[in-house]
Amino acid sequence: MEILEVTSRVLGARCTVVAVGDVAVVVDAGAGVADEVRRVAASHGLRLVAVLATHGHADHTWDAGPLTAALGVPLLIHAADAYRLDDPFGTLGVLGAAPPGGEAALAQVLRQAGVDPAGYVRPEQVVTFGGRSGPDGRSPDEPLDLEGVRLVARHAPGHTEGSTIFLVDAPEPVALTGDVLFAGTIGRTDLPGGDDLVMARTLREVVERLPRAARLLPGHGPTTLLATELRHNPFLGS
Repeated sequence: MEILEVTSRVLGARCTVVAVGDVAVVVDAGAGVADEVRRVAASHGLRLVAVLATHGHADHTWDAGPLTAALGVPLLIHAADAYRLDDPFGTLGVLGAAPPGGEAALAQVLRQAGVDPAGYVRPEQVVTFGGRSGPDGRSPDEPLDLEGVRLVARHAPGHTEGSTIFLVDAPEPVALTGDVLFAGTIGRTDLPGGDDLVMARTLREVVERLPRAARLLPGHGPTTLLATELRHNPFLGS
């Protein structure tokens, strides 16, 4: 098992390449990462077989279209967030809405990073998981075996309806937490699809029940350990 990282120029979103042998998947293809991901894969002799998204916000999915098209592979995303792929600006609320005579905050961030705000391409191949929901509104854990790269998709709503934590099947547990949990803080809940109460339940019933030894790779910022977050993150623990 090998984990490689590429950082997007847009909001520093983390893009992760998870490899087993010469097979790999990409998690969170943010804006401007497609060429670098392919370069990293080539330099390590990796065959990329899928792109995954922890959630549907544009800073985590912007390059999913060109990357999946270039590789001929699908994008996997939770069913509850798939609609965001159709309208990356409109589903971001105030961040995606242009004020009168101005430009949307998302467009400004993209432009400043050298990314054309009009250049978004929706992925053609989209595969959804998590279509079923339990009595608590969450989808059951879904094991994913992508040509030998094994992960578990764990539904973790609150930041968005379909936010997902990917647990990597490795000797030392690794969790890709997207924008649910960061080092020292959590994802915002004030954008469309966010919910304070749902996030609180996710933190209590999903995040705190991750393997205690898990290394956490958030969607932005430094990596951390679950044990560290349980001790110091003010949003976790009782």
